[in-house]
Amino acid sequence: MKLNRLISILSCLIIVLTFTSCEDFLDAENISNSNEQQQFDSTADTFTALIGVYNQVMGDDGYGQRLNLYYPQSGDDFKTSGDFNCNDRRGLSAYGACTSNPDLNRPFLKLYSGIERANLVIKNIPLSQVFQTGSNSEKALMNRYLGEAYTLRAQFYYDLIKNWGDVPMQLVPSSDLESVYLPKTDRDVIYEQMLADLETAATLVPWRSEAGGSNTRITKAAVKGLRARIALARAGYSLRREPRIMAQGSNPQVYYKIAYDECKDIITKGDHGLNANFEAVFRALHDNTEDAAHEVIYAAGAFGGNSRTDSKIGYYNGMRHDNASSWQSSGGINAIATYFYEFGKFDGRRDITVASIQINGSNQAIPTTGVLSTDGKFRKSWTNITGTSQNLAIDWPMFRYSDILLMFAEADNELNGSPSAEAINAVQQVRNRAYAANLGQAGSIPTDKTGFFNYIVQERLLEFGGEGLRKYDLIRWNLLATKIAETKQNLSLLLNGSGKYANVPSYIYYKASPYDRTRTAAAQIAAMDYYVPAGVSKADVFYTPSVAETPTGYVRANWRAAMTATYINDPAKGYAQYFEANRKELFPIYDDIILSNYNLKQDYGY
Repeated sequence: MKLNRLISILSCLIIVLTFTSCEDFLDAENISNSNEQQQFDSTADTFTALIGVYNQVMGDDGYGQRLNLYYPQSGDDFKTSGDFNCNDRRGLSAYGACTSNPDLNRPFLKLYSGIERANLVIKNIPLSQVFQTGSNSEKALMNRYLGEAYTLRAQFYYDLIKNWGDVPMQLVPSSDLESVYLPKTDRDVIYEQMLADLETAATLVPWRSEAGGSNTRITKAAVKGLRARIALARAGYSLRREPRIMAQGSNPQVYYKIAYDECKDIITKGDHGLNANFEAVFRALHDNTEDAAHEVIYAAGAFGGNSRTDSKIGYYNGMRHDNASSWQSSGGINAIATYFYEFGKFDGRRDITVASIQINGSNQAIPTTGVLSTDGKFRKSWTNITGTSQNLAIDWPMFRYSDILLMFAEADNELNGSPSAEAINAVQQVRNRAYAANLGQAGSIPTDKTGFFNYIVQERLLEFGGEGLRKYDLIRWNLLATKIAETKQNLSLLLNGSGKYANVPSYIYYKASPYDRTRTAAAQIAAMDYYVPAGVSKADVFYTPSVAETPTGYVRANWRAAMTATYINDPAKGYAQYFEANRKELFPIYDDIILSNYNLKQDYGY
């Protein structure tokens, strides 16, 4: 959603006068028919209404913090820092959220507020005079706005379903309903509607290359990417109400074909590609620019320096900067201690995805402990903002081209019973980018169906770490319980320094190194002053047992030694401590929302 910053701010000022946010579940926005007509009597006013829909994507309760940073924890990549509390973000991460957890409240309401605003746009554009009698260019623009509204509504429903399962479906403004007390709708019914809406939307919005400028908002590739993602969710597993089990959606091949076709269209069109520089993709999000290859197909734009439309990306999450440093950021998401070792030693994604360094109070780089590495794709010091600021205007990547390649390959494999040459090539592109400096270490890709699927499962773990996709991928594959159990086993091996972790050092010895925010992540790691034993290469420091005594002039940092049994099983600190299969794949609905609608009830054992 690359909106021109000035236009966005001015539009928001206007939208406040016409569209107030929903404070209660499914409450009407209280817009009279007269006001509705006036709001859509020109392309400019309609665009203002559309911006009101876009604005519900971002903010603390959207993709500025909770939907993208709180809700996706924990898979087998990252977890929330700190001790368990059922009534905050840590309860979400540990799968122990209470129904009174306030972090469950406003995101749910914000998504429905977005749906309400989208419904107003979808209803009123076809009724507007400019749509019916305007010039061809005006009609084309109104159609584009309509397609964007359909797409945003589909995204809002997808976010509701992946977090809460079956939810009420509302396709018209609240003022047009006889009653706003709607019961839950089966998610497959909602999915079908959204897939149909997105099919329509794809005919209404342009490709990036046809949009007439770089500030293109939602384009055809974004619509098709979302349709592919929803189709894979529909084909996959989810926690059902009756009976309460993880079950695969009906007719999965139909939906694999939808995903295949949509991804193939994006690949064939060629508007987007893999950026040869993996880090550059994320750097561009920090200054609201497009990366050179247009790998980010759709980004949720953050702006305004407030909790409604800006983001805490890079402050709440991302590399940790000490409070006495120039930047000050909390690093509230930690890499699961084994995640660092999922990456190959020469995988160029590792040191960008997992920040194994932090910035001390003297603006120097020092290592983290083995359990306190953070997600590294977002870093406050990559912005021009210093001091205590929490809203950093960092955009969030909703779709990247690498996701399109891997979704395409997954769907191809499911449809054909084994991967085609095209599917293998799609995965190879992603893999080769990761190992661009060491192609000989990239390894081979299996060609049987099961082997190829498992390879994609692992490659998506490495490619999208910290981007809020992993938990939901594991759920649709029905692998969440399996991967949590595997991760706990691996954590035990790491704790004991056994098996594949036998050579992981207990300690890392270092001297504080100058930090230069303009350096690449790889260059900063290369500049770190780690103690390297004789006969050991610097690349092997994290793969070689530590020496017995701290070398003269160096400081000892706990690496494997930071792992304790409490990290795995402690009620307050344990990883995914409260997960229960066939129950905790979904969140409960916040208590007050249930109380406000007599047709809603808790499900899934809550």
